[in-house]
Amino acid sequence: MRAAVLGEPGQVRIRELPVPEPGPEDVLVQVRRASLCGTDLKIRSRAFFKDGGPPVDTFVPGHEYAGVVVAVGSTVDELRIGDRVVSEAHRGCMRCANCLRGAYTDCLNYGVRARGHRTQGMTVNGGFAEYALNHVSALHRLPAGVSFDAGVVLTTVGTVMHAFDVLADLLAGARVAVLGPGPIGLLAVQVAKQLGAELVALAGTRESRLKLGKRFGADLVLNVTDGDTVSQIRAATGGHGVDVVLECSGAGPAVDDALRMVKRGGRVVLVGFFDQPVTADLNHAVINGITLHTVRGEGSGSVARALSLAGQGRIDTDSLVTHHFPLDAVAEAFDTYAERRGDALKVMLDISQ
Repeated sequence: MRAAVLGEPGQVRIRELPVPEPGPEDVLVQVRRASLCGTDLKIRSRAFFKDGGPPVDTFVPGHEYAGVVVAVGSTVDELRIGDRVVSEAHRGCMRCANCLRGAYTDCLNYGVRARGHRTQGMTVNGGFAEYALNHVSALHRLPAGVSFDAGVVLTTVGTVMHAFDVLADLLAGARVAVLGPGPIGLLAVQVAKQLGAELVALAGTRESRLKLGKRFGADLVLNVTDGDTVSQIRAATGGHGVDVVLECSGAGPAVDDALRMVKRGGRVVLVGFFDQPVTADLNHAVINGITLHTVRGEGSGSVARALSLAGQGRIDTDSLVTHHFPLDAVAEAFDTYAERRGDALKVMLDISQ
């Protein structure tokens, strides 16, 4: 099969690899669509790996992908050949204390394949290939009418759903601020409105993305280059601040902004990944009873719930897909995403038809 593999730092290229063989609990997927995200850029640079990463030309990245089941393991009866499916990146070991309480994205055996853990495209081969192998529990059947493109984007919606999960509270009637109008932030606006948020504010620097956020239902859009975003959000909430902030930008200074725009006793969820260690005024958080949460990707069945929303026609994913490339042009796809050419949001690889 043709696959995109990691070369030296900064390089991704096409190579021929054997088609993987399903084990008893595995499902082989013919990949139709896959998309890039910020983590893939870190994987391409090999900064993602603490030990420098796997040998050159052996590892297939890609953790957001959808396709068709073409083979199943001997014990698999949950899916059938021909089913349209989307992959969930994380499969916990399902034996550690965290996995047993449902927190499989925080698996205590992260990266230990011998104990059952897998993260597609991060610790095991992923979906930038004609075929990908998944554990059956990490695949979800696509609802009728939900395209492969939409299915891939819904893995990102799963991250958003998981970010709201950690609040352990209904969002109905809450006031929410979302920092960073990238794919995660723009989807967070939609999900917050679907969950009944009273006010959703979106802050960022790119005017075109802020306009898209407004179209998705943001009640207040703020360009951070135009003034004091914290003051504007506090003014819009009677001076108290919002109930919840989702920090989706991965920009270090945004953490302090989040702490200052949330109300006393409010909650901040860190969703974005930061390139460098972040300095923030944690005294402000302590003095004001602010709770900090973090999430890593999807979890707690969030992708399944994202698929339900999409199946009901309540999530717009089409507007986020800005580019398509064939697998052979994977290097160009990476550069387009990294350099935000054409205001790239979700960059798709068309693996097969």
